Amino acid sequence: MRSIGRRWALIVWIAGLVLCALVIARSEFTADLSAFLPGSPSPEQRLLVDQLRDGVVSRLILVGLEEAPPEVLAKASREVAAKLRQDGAIAAVTNGDGTGLEADRAYVWNNRYLLSSAVTPERFTAEGLRAALEEDLRLLQSPGGMFLKRALPNDPTAEILHLTDRLTGGGGGPATRDGVWFSADRGRALLLVQTRAAGFDMAAQAAIIQRIRDAVAEAGPVRAVMTGPAVFSVATRDTIEADVKRSSILATLLVAGVLLVVYRSPRVLALSLLPAASGALAGIAAVSLGFGTVHGITLGFGVTLLGETVDYAIYLFAQTMPGERADRTLPRIWRTLLLGMLTSVVGFGTMLLSSFSGLAQLGLFSIVGLIVALAVTRWVLPVLLPARFSTAQSRWLGPVLMRFVAAAPRLRPLLLVAVVASVGWLAFQRGDIWSGELASLSPVSKADQDMDERLRGDIGAPDPGHLLVVSAVDQDVALAAAEALEEPLRGMIAAGALAGYESPANYLPSKAAQRARQEALPGPDSLRADLERASEGLPFRADVFEPFLKDAEAARNAPLLERESLEGTSLLLRLDSLLVRNGDGWAAMLPLRGVSDPQALGEALRGKAVLLDLKTESDSLYRTYRQEALMLALAGGVAIVALLAVSLRSARSLNGVVVPLAASVLITVALLTAAGQQLSIFHLVGLLLVVGVGSNYSLLFERPEPSGQLRERTVSSVAIANLCTVIGFGTLSFSSIPVLHGIGMTVAVGAFLSLVFSAILSGPREAAAHG
Repeated sequence: MRSIGRRWALIVWIAGLVLCALVIARSEFTADLSAFLPGSPSPEQRLLVDQLRDGVVSRLILVGLEEAPPEVLAKASREVAAKLRQDGAIAAVTNGDGTGLEADRAYVWNNRYLLSSAVTPERFTAEGLRAALEEDLRLLQSPGGMFLKRALPNDPTAEILHLTDRLTGGGGGPATRDGVWFSADRGRALLLVQTRAAGFDMAAQAAIIQRIRDAVAEAGPVRAVMTGPAVFSVATRDTIEADVKRSSILATLLVAGVLLVVYRSPRVLALSLLPAASGALAGIAAVSLGFGTVHGITLGFGVTLLGETVDYAIYLFAQTMPGERADRTLPRIWRTLLLGMLTSVVGFGTMLLSSFSGLAQLGLFSIVGLIVALAVTRWVLPVLLPARFSTAQSRWLGPVLMRFVAAAPRLRPLLLVAVVASVGWLAFQRGDIWSGELASLSPVSKADQDMDERLRGDIGAPDPGHLLVVSAVDQDVALAAAEALEEPLRGMIAAGALAGYESPANYLPSKAAQRARQEALPGPDSLRADLERASEGLPFRADVFEPFLKDAEAARNAPLLERESLEGTSLLLRLDSLLVRNGDGWAAMLPLRGVSDPQALGEALRGKAVLLDLKTESDSLYRTYRQEALMLALAGGVAIVALLAVSLRSARSLNGVVVPLAASVLITVALLTAAGQQLSIFHLVGLLLVVGVGSNYSLLFERPEPSGQLRERTVSSVAIANLCTVIGFGTLSFSSIPVLHGIGMTVAVGAFLSLVFSAILSGPREAAAHG
């Protein structure tokens, strides 16, 4: 019967591995960091998250050409733009040369009377027309007179000038040289690329970025710099992949090296890694089935799983005495291993409750991985081990460790001093130990952030600091609500509280506004008569404005503009970036420029729109994230203590397990902050891991042993397991990704301290057992 059970254990294990491999082969992997944003923030925050992930802003790539003379840069700019405009994956390329904007100009010119908010009945009376014509005469003497002279017969009221000012936001654009955009210092030619693919489509964005690089390489000896959400997202994906690959290889080699030195057997080394490998495969498959996609950071977390799950095999091998079968050893240590695994599972279980899918993925991955790893250790490894398996013990390691354990209680006063100092340090720091900014999670380097700021300044991008949002049941109502903001916004501009703004109604007015503008245009006979009176005494030919009369009559009877009217223009992308679906309704967003008095602006628009300070909102988003993670971590810690209390049923044993964990968590936090780190939510996850991993050490130290030889083997196995855990997590501490770095650094330090403190605080009990 035992052989049948052993055979079934192998069959189930192999079938499970095959099933996991099939699931993983069909899995979708992503590096989208929005998985680590809240799943249910405020509607305004959700709108911002959606736009960063899928909006038009996520499709913009700023390109700078530099390290060449200006004339070479200008030539390269034209060649790169010409090549990219032939690419079907690119919606628009703008570099200041005017190419490709014919459709935009035609849309604005042909529909100027429906688009212009200056079209009012008063403007087309004899008095209004007279004032417009006198202004035309003044402008004809200005530097822009040549442009006005060409447009004057069709547009004596200068609606096109009004629209041009509105569509550019009234702000200065980039400097130009040789007909293309340049930075103010003439050291960099500028291009703005809009992709058709959404920002989260990493494969498409990466391909476009590479084609931009190829086009620049063909254009001559110039260097390209690029920024934008798509560029950063692709770079982040590549960084995650590189970090995960490097950490996985390094951790595996180091852990394998340690185990090979300890066991001096390639076969035992391979068997030691089986629980970790099986757990990782099962964890990835579970995440794929549970969430539909697997995040790259979750894969990186598999390296940390290697550090903990390999402990199970180490404990089994180290505890198997010469002449003793492994399946006889397991009953002796099973309860301790099971309780240690359950403490970790309980801690990770709270992460499943997170509204952040990234954290929930980490929780599910860890729970499934730990359970499967322990099950493989319990039922599969004994079948694969040789019948008379035993591990040789180092002649020097065990005795050295036992001498340390015997002497460790003498360090209790020093530990007490360290705890008191840590409490004092953290009390002195107060709330400064926590990072309050979402930027603390950014994987983008400071150099890249600085380059992005310079390019945006060069190209005259609007200040992204403040945004007005109005929500409505449908698109047209949202446009009307945006139009209702124009009067108070103009008042704020006049008062100096605001420099300018952009509105979706500039590109597509509401139907009511379009009808009102059509009604403001007089009939042909009335308009002709008023124009003749307005022209009296002015130096204009009698028939010069015939084109104007025809265009005005055509506008009076034209069909109203729809979103589809902008098809074929780059203005459609701008409209879509400002007028977006928001759940079941629509939202109009108005970016503001040069806000000098946010409080006055908020008061003036109270009840009409929501004023978002984007930095404040992003930081609020992060604080919501952090608060939830803190509550989950505390809940996990309480659940772990409750589980230990129920299982141990002894206040002394519970104290022996919990106190070392509490001391390690406290001193780890103090050390991290003393090293200049501000704690993020990922440090919280790491501290939860410290409790889960460290509880294994405390439980093993607390467990009485029947002989000194077994105690020595236990201490040696705990030390080796701790070294593997520190290696597994320590490799992640070198990652540039905040998630992996925060977790890796925290657990590497905390796990080591947990081992040391367990020895210090459980010394007398070990000495008694040993004696």
